[in-house]
Amino acid sequence: MSADIVTLSGSDDAAGLRTGADAVLARPGRHGKGWRLAVRYLVLTLLAMIVLFPLYITVVNSLLTPEQIASKPPTFFPTDPNWGAYSDAWSNGHMAEYLKNSAIVTTIIVVGQLLTAILAGYAFAFLEFPFKRTLFIVFLATLMIPFEVTIVTNLQTMKTIDMLNSYQGLALPFLATGFGAFLMRQAFLQIPKDLEDAAKLDGYGHLRFMTRVAVPLARPAIAALGVFAFLAAWNQYLWPLLITEDDQYRTVQIGLKQLRNTSLDQVNITFAGVIIAALPLVILLIVFQKQLVRGLTAGAVKG
Repeated sequence: MSADIVTLSGSDDAAGLRTGADAVLARPGRHGKGWRLAVRYLVLTLLAMIVLFPLYITVVNSLLTPEQIASKPPTFFPTDPNWGAYSDAWSNGHMAEYLKNSAIVTTIIVVGQLLTAILAGYAFAFLEFPFKRTLFIVFLATLMIPFEVTIVTNLQTMKTIDMLNSYQGLALPFLATGFGAFLMRQAFLQIPKDLEDAAKLDGYGHLRFMTRVAVPLARPAIAALGVFAFLAAWNQYLWPLLITEDDQYRTVQIGLKQLRNTSLDQVNITFAGVIIAALPLVILLIVFQKQLVRGLTAGAVKG
């Protein structure tokens, strides 16, 4: 009996020692994981600082005088900010007119790309027609052709149909993209086949199924495409420069170039104009960042 008690107590002690040893051995793993997490956040913080530093310097220079901008060592924090540069850029630089033109053109392009991409993506995902795969490859092939290759032909076409100096001429060549069709096709392919079969049993045609089922389920991809289209349209410079000669139709990027040429001795006004032009982009990315990430990963499983 006593031997059994000794054996049991010995086994309990051994179990306790093993538990303690496991706990000691597990602690370095937790500490190692914590260090790896800390290093990861440190690297991400450094990368974020590298990316955001030019934007910060632009904001700082817009609040300094030209003499302070040219001084050495440079100023990294304005002690007496000069907000007048923003009012000068807005009034003297006619930024309001340029922003309005960019907003109109960008809205037309975004709406056009969303409509054409949704229709093309749905057709490639759900319809069957001759040379479907070949036509889709042709769509993808357009992604490898730089816009500069076709810019002369597009410019001649705009002259032929008399669309120079117009919002239509600024937007027409960008109303459809191969990237948009590809992105929407990948998003529609994620929709379960059972939903399509159930919709057919309920009497849904392709139009009703697309508008009531497919498009609502593909909202993250649609939002991502809208953000990409907005960024590309807002930042255009070469095409608006070639197709417009009247300031009435010139966009904000052309306005920044003219603001720089007219304010050579007041570079802080140019910096203020850059911040005004970039503000809509910053707001857009902050508002739609989740939709942008979800849209980019929506078609990553099924091809």
